Amino acid sequence: MAFEFKLPDIGEGVVEGELVKWLVNQGDEVQEDTPLFEVLTDKVSAVIPSPRAGTVSKTMFEEGDIVPVGAVVLTIDEAAGASAPKAQAPAKTSAAAPAAPAPAQSADVFEFKLPDIGEGVVEGELVKWLVQDGESVVEDTPLFEVLTDKVSAVIPSPKAGTVAKRMFAEGDIVPVGAVVVTIAGSGGGASTDTPAPSAAAPVTAAKAPAPAPTPAAAPAATPARKSAGGRVRATPATRKLARTMGVDITEIPGTGDHGRVTKQDVQTWAARGQQGSSQAAPRAPVQQAPVAAPSQDDEVRKIIGLRRRISDNMRMSRDKNAHFTYVDEIDFTEVSKLKNQLRSAGVKTTFLPFVMKAVITALKDPEFEHLNAWTDYEAGTITIKRSYHLGIAAATDAGLLVPVIFDADKKSVRTLVDELGQLGQAAREGQLPVSQLSGSTFTITSLGKLGGMFATPIINTPETAILGLHKIEKRPVVVDDQIVIRERMYMSCSFDHRMIDGHVGAAFIQRVKALLEQPALLMAEL
Repeated sequence: MAFEFKLPDIGEGVVEGELVKWLVNQGDEVQEDTPLFEVLTDKVSAVIPSPRAGTVSKTMFEEGDIVPVGAVVLTIDEAAGASAPKAQAPAKTSAAAPAAPAPAQSADVFEFKLPDIGEGVVEGELVKWLVQDGESVVEDTPLFEVLTDKVSAVIPSPKAGTVAKRMFAEGDIVPVGAVVVTIAGSGGGASTDTPAPSAAAPVTAAKAPAPAPTPAAAPAATPARKSAGGRVRATPATRKLARTMGVDITEIPGTGDHGRVTKQDVQTWAARGQQGSSQAAPRAPVQQAPVAAPSQDDEVRKIIGLRRRISDNMRMSRDKNAHFTYVDEIDFTEVSKLKNQLRSAGVKTTFLPFVMKAVITALKDPEFEHLNAWTDYEAGTITIKRSYHLGIAAATDAGLLVPVIFDADKKSVRTLVDELGQLGQAAREGQLPVSQLSGSTFTITSLGKLGGMFATPIINTPETAILGLHKIEKRPVVVDDQIVIRERMYMSCSFDHRMIDGHVGAAFIQRVKALLEQPALLMAEL
């Protein structure tokens, strides 16, 4: 009896999703919770598990197709998976042959499912495998690293045995409860695992060449190759980008797999000013040129985990914000004296808390309220924030993080010192909760320890400005016609020019500069 599996409701307001990748083939045996396919929507990337055990009898969509919620994605022959005699009943079908080894395998193989690793966590990204297929493990051997919205964790093995099969690739999104890896016992586990890859191999081999003709066909086709349902092949995120940039996605020639329209296609089309498909078609092969096979000395790595999130955020900021950067040199000599006095009193502080206080004091001036704000250009709004939550960019082994000091205006220098130390340690140990990594209204980043004159920081969207601090060093300067040695630093601030005029940005830095060069003024404002 064939069970029709329909695309479930995978998020409020989600009406469709792109079928990104099949994880099974027709004829494969599946168990309950076996990952079937990966789907991408505007809100989430999810791996959809099987609700039933049986044999995949038919897949209804191709990779890259847009699937409406409620549409039948595949059918599962429950009778085939229930018993061996029924699996033979269809007689001469190719799917019946590999079905027989499945029951023997399940008896010796332990299926390790992604455990519940935090309240409210429903999925995680598999960042890195720490074992290989065929590798022997003992109880508590680290198996893989997983990243969620709340934590980065290394997951250990609950049993001893041999890694039979890893079910996901690095970078995949794994639902809680999905089988991540199978572990064979010391009995017949290794031998029973052998038939599974060989059964799947012919299907994979037959499928691999399929995409090859597609790029060749795309340039000759009319703009925007469409899926079987008549829709342009593009991810929801790409469609949203096209709407944001004001281009008609149906006119864009797709250069991705199966003629899919990529984000790069949309950006290139918009940059050319939509001059027509006749000019765009010959350029499609040129865009594919960088995809040439790497040389033997090259190493191709997937961009995954925190690095992928950083990449997406930086690209979005550069695409959306009209950056301009203002730089000035600031004298920190007086603040340095104040810092040393506090250290003598037992407060081990750095320059950062004083900069934070100067920034907050300046932001409270109505002239600069647009610098403590969030923008939503699609809605055509700017939200002026009346609270002051400062994001402090921090470099970690995993990548750049921006923990947030909430209500920084209400905290003393001593409290800021303590909180900065706690956040720094948590960031280095990968223990920052997601609640501490969002909600900032203004961001400060520092490259002072690495030297250099200054950098041009990228705005932390949806904010409108970001302040960059750099190396403090002693320099000769002229004061009252005398050459003296002072502690100086270059300070750079990037603004979104659409909301912040140049003279306003410059005036803001001059205000911060005055407060830091004359700490008495800063103390008067606290």
